[in-house]
Amino acid sequence: MRNVGAYEARTHLPRLLDRASRGESLTITRRGRPVARPVPVDGDDRARLGQAPLAELLDTVHEGRRH
Repeated sequence: MRNVGAYEARTHLPRLLDRASRGESLTITRRGRPVARPVPVDGDDRARLGQAPLAELLDTVHEGRRH
């Protein structure tokens, strides 16, 4: 499992999402403490996400920046 700092995660998000989608284990850290683990989404979750309005998806992405 690879640890990735929050700054690196923000800077290289597309690359990290590709790696997570291929099943690689990643842990995002903030000040050295684990805060999140991106995981691949299965087919059912993809279908449900595809039905969400874009504004709702963007709110979800930006939610991490508020904490």
